Amino acid sequence: MEHHHEDTQAIINRLSRAIGHLQAVKKMVEDDRDCSEVLIQLAAVKSAINNTGKLILKDHINHCVVHAVETNDSKALEDLNDAIDKFIK
Repeated sequence: MEHHHEDTQAIINRLSRAIGHLQAVKKMVEDDRDCSEVLIQLAAVKSAINNTGKLILKDHINHCVVHAVETNDSKALEDLNDAIDKFIK
């Protein structure tokens, strides 16, 4: 099944920002910055990744899962449950 969703560009943008932020955190460590500052920035990156994951999950439910329910595709629902378990872990 093709995976084109309306939020794709927003997800790509969020991931690009998170990657840039994480690279900045790496530079902080290389520059021997204060550990508490690094931890705060890591928390911000983690939050950005989690929020991106939530957006992907909502997008998946609104498109793939709705389609799976309409076509009685129980495998897609099992896959969703597995993905949620791994994401929340």
